Amino acid sequence: MDIKRDYYEDIQLLDSRVLWFWFLMLIAALITFPFLAPNYYIYMANYMAINVLVTVGLNMLVGYTGQISLGHAGFFAIGAFTTVLLMGKLSFPFLIALIGGGAISALFGFILGIPALRLVGPYLAIATLGFGMAITQLIGRWKLFGGRMGIQAPEITFGPYTVSSDRDLYFIIITITFLLTWAARNLMKTKVGRAFIAIRDSDIAAQTMGVNLTYYKTLAFAISAFYTGIAGGLMAFMLGFINPSSFNFILSIYFLAFVIVGGVGTIFGSIMGGVVMTWLILTLDKIQDLPYIGELLMTVSENWMSVTGIHNVASIFLGLIIVLIVVFEPLGLYGFWIRTKIYWKTWPF
Repeated sequence: MDIKRDYYEDIQLLDSRVLWFWFLMLIAALITFPFLAPNYYIYMANYMAINVLVTVGLNMLVGYTGQISLGHAGFFAIGAFTTVLLMGKLSFPFLIALIGGGAISALFGFILGIPALRLVGPYLAIATLGFGMAITQLIGRWKLFGGRMGIQAPEITFGPYTVSSDRDLYFIIITITFLLTWAARNLMKTKVGRAFIAIRDSDIAAQTMGVNLTYYKTLAFAISAFYTGIAGGLMAFMLGFINPSSFNFILSIYFLAFVIVGGVGTIFGSIMGGVVMTWLILTLDKIQDLPYIGELLMTVSENWMSVTGIHNVASIFLGLIIVLIVVFEPLGLYGFWIRTKIYWKTWPF
């Protein structure tokens, strides 16, 4: 009988030989992937890993603590610009600058978490939305951040070695994403994670049981902002150039959609949401190049719409996909995964 006898058994990464086998296969695939895949797919994998990191951080706030945020594009921008400035202006090493960017984002997350003590539901969503919009406006008006023109990301160096390609950056991004995702999974098994879940289910009951709402609500915002700030710093170096217009309100909506589509309140769902939604965004951005449907849409656009409006069709398709997933599978992709596992375990009965 498989009975857990210790809390530390909850944070074991893997607890069977089968899981260890597939885990090692996954590691081998991740290592060999950049040596076999074209450069565009390496870029896509980097983009996916960064969005997974954001989704994991936001899910700890939305899914595990029950606090809605529409301002994570602001934390994303803070992490990106802070990391670039620490390296470019103060000559900080890459890893220290990246952690510094995450720490500054966490500080702003803590400050934003203070109003969360008195706000819930749509009121909290509006407050975080205002924060995200204010941050991008402030960054765009300061010369220190390059103003509206943005700022160039410096080169990443480790001693004599310079990171000069998407493949080099891939190993950095994948390693950081893996470690932080593992840390988030373990955190949710500890006293902190259980306090988050208790607050989500009923903050009054949690407070009655001795959970410090002030501490844990602000902590949830800080941790979530830290993850998003780290992701923003990585995104700055993946793109090579950042400007305030990239961190808009729509980006915050995308982040929240990643959580909902993947599965609220689950780390594995965050991974699935970040990967699948990133693939959809990058694929639909080139919708005019898709076989058959691309030609049809171009014809419709030329005859009844403007040709420049073809890119907006991608947003329409993406919105429809999100609506269909929410309607037919409220638990998101993680719910679909659970249903699939149950089906094959009981097949053919």
